Amino acid sequence: MLRFHGDAEIAPGLVDLAVNVRQEAPPSWLAGPIAASLADLARYPDPAEATAAIAARHARPPEEVLLTSGAAQAFVLLAQALRPARPVVIHPQFTEPEAALLTAGHPVTRVELSEADGFMLKTAEVPEQADLVVLGNPTNPTSVLHAAADVAALTRPGRVTVVDEAFADTIPGEPESLASRRDLPGLLVIRSLTKTWGLAGLRIGYVLGEKDLIDRLREHAPLWSVSTPALAAAIACASPRAVATEREIATALAADRDHLVAALRAAGVSVAGVPASSFVLIRVVDGERVRVALRARGFAVRRGETFPGLGADWLRIAVRDTATSDAFVAVLSNVLGG
Repeated sequence: MLRFHGDAEIAPGLVDLAVNVRQEAPPSWLAGPIAASLADLARYPDPAEATAAIAARHARPPEEVLLTSGAAQAFVLLAQALRPARPVVIHPQFTEPEAALLTAGHPVTRVELSEADGFMLKTAEVPEQADLVVLGNPTNPTSVLHAAADVAALTRPGRVTVVDEAFADTIPGEPESLASRRDLPGLLVIRSLTKTWGLAGLRIGYVLGEKDLIDRLREHAPLWSVSTPALAAAIACASPRAVATEREIATALAADRDHLVAALRAAGVSVAGVPASSFVLIRVVDGERVRVALRARGFAVRRGETFPGLGADWLRIAVRDTATSDAFVAVLSNVLGG
């Protein structure tokens, strides 16, 4: 079930609370360049300008940036390029990293964070001998944001530490991001441009890290794997205007999330940890029945049992506008009461 993702929950007529992608249309300064790039489709894509733009965004040289066809491709490249003897994946988290490692023939050790600790990172639980460690921050599906100092403490010579920051731009100011850190040995940061900007269908992400590691990943990347429209999106999303807009969106999102969390807790629903991103994780009794009943009443939510460390009583809920959240909580309360 590692390959199961939220889009599989969606069907016509359902309110989508299963996919963590912002649903608003991209602004004109982003949609315009994407549309204009269609005139250049006869030429092979050249990633140089987009790579430089992303590098400048994170105060890095271009050789420390690799553009990918969505963050998911980065995990495949990692599994192909690296030969870890003792890889560790910290769960619950996005399952593609483990799936890619297993597909490439790497045995994986799981470290499962505890509900009792709010699913917060405990660095002491990561085996010292691990030579590859993968962690999400903020973590999907728990919505927990780990302290940058704790994540940085995982790095050391002889170990590759991969931090999935696909949802980092949902946090106002990105205070716990390591994307601009160049002093940590073996650090790779994976980012996505598809969540906040509603570009899941375009597939654009990138990896940041030491040149030697980036070069190893690049050797395994297919030629021209990032399309011309995706490169146009990367350039636009790396601009100062985009960064400022991201922060505005993240601030508004935080208010919408706090509204949802308050409504859930007022209804007696258990919310995991301290949610920080664009989704929340809840625990209910008889979760499979609840999920099916919600679906019958028009709401698609993300099942939890496909995430290692969770089970069917866990459900992930995407943050939407307050009206949608209120309607959802009302239906959920009815289902729980029934």
